[in-house]
Parts: sequence; C-alpha cells; structure tokens
Amino acid sequence: MAKENVYRSVMTLFSDPRCYRSHRARLVMMAKDVVCEVEDYDPSRPPDDLLTVNPHGYSPTLIDRDLVLYDSRVIIDYIDERFPHPPLLPVDPTERARSRLILFRIESQWYPLVDKILEDNGRESDKARKYLRESIVDINDAVAHTPYFMYQDISLIDCTIIPVLWRLKHFGIDLPRQARGVQAYADRVFNLPAFRQSLSLIEKTYNPIS
Repeated sequence: MAKENVYRSVMTLFSDPRCYRSHRARLVMMAKDVVCEVEDYDPSRPPDDLLTVNPHGYSPTLIDRDLVLYDSRVIIDYIDERFPHPPLLPVDPTERARSRLILFRIESQWYPLVDKILEDNGRESDKARKYLRESIVDINDAVAHTPYFMYQDISLIDCTIIPVLWRLKHFGIDLPRQARGVQAYADRVFNLPAFRQSLSLIEKTYNPIS
C-alpha cells in the first residue's frame, strides 16, 4: 500500500529482533544481498516513524521509497521479484507452484504452533511443541538428499523454515534421531554468511554457534 510523505531514499525494514517472521524477512534480504537499513524496535513501544505509516506497528514492516508493506509473506515475495537475481523460487512454473504450496503448508501448520509456544500458556504450548517436533521430523526426506529444501540452492522455503529451526533449543525442543537429516540441513544453513548476518543480537543467544 502506498502512503504519502513516507519516502525514504534507502529501503528500510522495521524489525522486531525476537520475531521469527521478521527474521524470515531479514534472511531473504541477506540471501539476496539487498542494501537495506534494518531498524530493530520493541513492539510494545513502536517508534513514531513506524506508526506514521503503519498505525498497528506490525513487524516486519518494509518501506521502499513510497511503498509500505507488512506481513512477512508479502515482503519476501516483493523482495524476490524486486531483486530477481538470485531467484529464490524456481523459474519453472510447475516447480514455483510446488514451492508456493510448501510455503503455504509451513505458514499454515508450523507458524500457528510457534505462536502457541510463544504464548507460553502451559498445556497448549506443550501440545504445540509436540506437534511442531513431529512436523519437523516429517520433512527429513525433503532435506536429506539436497543441500537445501528439495533444491540445490537456497529458496524462500528455506528462509521460511530456518528461523523456526534456529529457535528450537530456545523453545525446549530436541530433535529425535529420525530427524538427523533435518539437523544436518539446519547446521549447513546456520553456517552460511547470509544466515549469520540475518541474526539480531538477541537471536544469537537462542542457539549459539561457533
């Protein structure tokens, strides 16, 4: 959505440094090597600059010149199209559709579970941890035979999954032996320069790596 009087010469991402959805957007930025100012903020006290263009203070919020976007899925799709190289979705229409279906499944199945865990409401959070752990085991085959999720190169799918995997220890979730492929996949991506650059100072404490 376009807003008046919000023009910025440098693309700006307002980001909650604890938020996995904001992390997703930051990771896409780094994977695409996009020049962008990341402004961390406390969502309980959104800055005036953000509230001017997004009265609800949603995180993440992207400002690109006079364009204002929020919702991490909208943002990552925009960034991938705005900066087409390297592409983070397959060029082939059939494979793109398959990738988008996987994105939909992760967003509709994993993300609500993560939200329940973050609510920290006892029994419901424990159930969410159990279901999330089981769902992660289910992707083992999809990451066990290629460097990234089903593909040879990083994609929007990885950028959607990896912020969740990074937080598993923080959530108190240990992966079972059946998910060894997932753990190896996560370790590969965790060591990418783009991933390390995507981490906020707070996120670095969730799962320290050497």
